[in-house]
Amino acid sequence: MFARLVGESFVRNPRRKILAASALMVGMAVATATLSVALEVGDRLAREFRSLGANLLVTPQSDSLPLEVGGVDYRPVDEGAYLPEDDLGKLKTIFWRNNIIGFTPFLDVPASFRLSENGSLHPIVLIGTWYEHGVPVPDGTTFTTGLASTHPWWTVRGRWFRDGANEGVAGSALAAQYPGEIAAGKTIYVQAGSTAGRASAELIPLYITGVVSTGGSEDHALIAPLGVAQKLSDHPGEFRQLFVSALTKPADGLSERDPATMTPAEHDRWYCSPYISSIGAQMETALPGTNVRPIRRVAETEGEILSRVGTLFWIVTLAAIIAAALAVGATSATTVIERRAEVGVMKALGASNYLVAGIFLVEQLILAAGGGTIGFVCGVVLAWALGDTVFGAPATPRMILLPVILGLAGVVAIAGSLIPLRRAMGFQPAPILRGE
Repeated sequence: MFARLVGESFVRNPRRKILAASALMVGMAVATATLSVALEVGDRLAREFRSLGANLLVTPQSDSLPLEVGGVDYRPVDEGAYLPEDDLGKLKTIFWRNNIIGFTPFLDVPASFRLSENGSLHPIVLIGTWYEHGVPVPDGTTFTTGLASTHPWWTVRGRWFRDGANEGVAGSALAAQYPGEIAAGKTIYVQAGSTAGRASAELIPLYITGVVSTGGSEDHALIAPLGVAQKLSDHPGEFRQLFVSALTKPADGLSERDPATMTPAEHDRWYCSPYISSIGAQMETALPGTNVRPIRRVAETEGEILSRVGTLFWIVTLAAIIAAALAVGATSATTVIERRAEVGVMKALGASNYLVAGIFLVEQLILAAGGGTIGFVCGVVLAWALGDTVFGAPATPRMILLPVILGLAGVVAIAGSLIPLRRAMGFQPAPILRGE
């Protein structure tokens, strides 16, 4: 009898049911789309942000006081601490190793150059680094990294140097200072140190493969393979700074706390979350004697944008759910008024308030199941289109969201019906049957 009453309700009032199901479908479609994109937006945006450059800087822990002008280290090459190049493969052994997109060592060397073997000396800063360099990892694999991974916005006219060759690229400002003499296809000669007292130092021919534009101090320097800088500085196999590009999640209260003050459970949660602080701590463990600090301008900008975008998606989801609940509530209120006589008859025949409430709630749950399922399918399509439009890659369908959406649809349907249902339970059969 109960099932018959519910079935006849759908037959007698199809338009109201379709309207309520449509409201749930639209709300759940929007919720599915926003939740699907929200689950991926962190990784997607984090990968997009990696085009902004590195977000972690590694330096020797015992380094001397730096002397930097315009981002270039002008300390004498025999001062300050250095880091071993051979240890860099250990970065791909930390817990969050897959979040390490790339890393690039730098070694700045005060040098001089001649435009010809017998020409006059000119002071210059030579920056030794990698462009695309294979780093052996302790597990036997090779990880290719360098400027191509950590500084993708650096543009070069010509081509980049080959790691291990006596080649280099000239900064755009330096090339403009010596037009036609420092350009792609030209060879200059570099030596260590300033011009004073170094006329007899070994000259290293450096073939210029291109002109690079970075928008920074590198535009006034020469950029060459790390091996060339190590030879000029007499520090083979060593470097002074390491820029690391890592995928991280936005900072929150836990990530900003001192790990020493955390409980064991909090420390485990912090360690197993890709915070910039936890990744930095793991890097310091893998590279003893280093100091890892975030590049605040990049890291804070990423975190702020990720947090705001995530908040926006949750607000849109909440708004869609509230709108669906209001539409269901309005439809339910109208249905209760239309079925007032039916409720009065049921109560006159002995139906309890719980039976009346059960009929209405089962109807709403059936609508939630139908509207939620169709809404989920529509939401998956909407998420696919949204991901393709915004990120250039469709959002991956997540079937794990289906039970979540169905449960959410049920909650919305019941919540929207509570007030009309309370009114129906308060109906008195006598006045209804008298037509009052």
